[in-house]
Amino acid sequence: MDIINKLKKSLRISKRTLNIVIILSTLTAAVYYFYKHHTLLTDLKKISPFVAVEVFFLYILMLAVLILIYQATMKLVNIKISFKENGLINAYSLFMNFFIPGQTGPAFRAYYMKKNYSLKYLNYTLSTIFYYLIYGLLSVIFILVGSQPIYLSLPVILIFILIAVLAIRIYLKKKKQVRLELSIKSIAFLTLATFCQVVLQSVIYFIEIHSITSGIHFNQVITYTGVANLALFAALTPGAIGIREGLLILTEKLNHVTSNTIVLANVIDRSVYIIFLLILGILIAGLKIKQKLGVSEQVT
Repeated sequence: MDIINKLKKSLRISKRTLNIVIILSTLTAAVYYFYKHHTLLTDLKKISPFVAVEVFFLYILMLAVLILIYQATMKLVNIKISFKENGLINAYSLFMNFFIPGQTGPAFRAYYMKKNYSLKYLNYTLSTIFYYLIYGLLSVIFILVGSQPIYLSLPVILIFILIAVLAIRIYLKKKKQVRLELSIKSIAFLTLATFCQVVLQSVIYFIEIHSITSGIHFNQVITYTGVANLALFAALTPGAIGIREGLLILTEKLNHVTSNTIVLANVIDRSVYIIFLLILGILIAGLKIKQKLGVSEQVT
């Protein structure tokens, strides 16, 4: 038992060290890149502040979409939560995903649902995996639609959908202890909500990229969105810093967006997103203080 505990501890230390190395390497690479391409800073100053405002309000809309997605995910395990509680859970998750390495938001939600709703970790994990499968499938479809002719992309998309349908049918026949309500209605709700998320991400990326390169086509942004979304599955660093940018630059020939544009667009995106999170944090803190004051008044 001691050996297992020591092994777990060493793995946590190794993961933490890897996260720190990746973050420091990313920051160093970013500084060096801007040093070699100092004209990018001039280009960044030329971007209209209205772009930041547009992206900020779209991130507010994104939070609403994430609330819908979580509601749809919880429908798979027959749990209903209030809009307010759902919003707070998602707000905390966004903070943890961005500021803590390793995408810790899902782990927090699993613990919260276990503690407050007695939801089994296995059932929560399966419902979350089901959402990620839809998210990943839609991202791959976006890559294909944006980068390949319709006569090549459509057959592949249909094959993906067929495999997904067969997998669900097999699950419904084999399920025993695991209880997921995979009805047509619940799957359609989750798929539609996730599709709205990916489309909204495309709009955000389009605004950011178009503010830098006016000649960008939306099909390029569709491919860009699909690739950027796949970075979620390798998000070791907070907010997938360095992972998303590196993946987008590696697939530059696929999305046909230049590395300079990718760097600037991500600087805009992360800057606005941090402001969004800080304002969200202030609102949550204010709400918590108000609740505590209300409790203290009742006590007195």
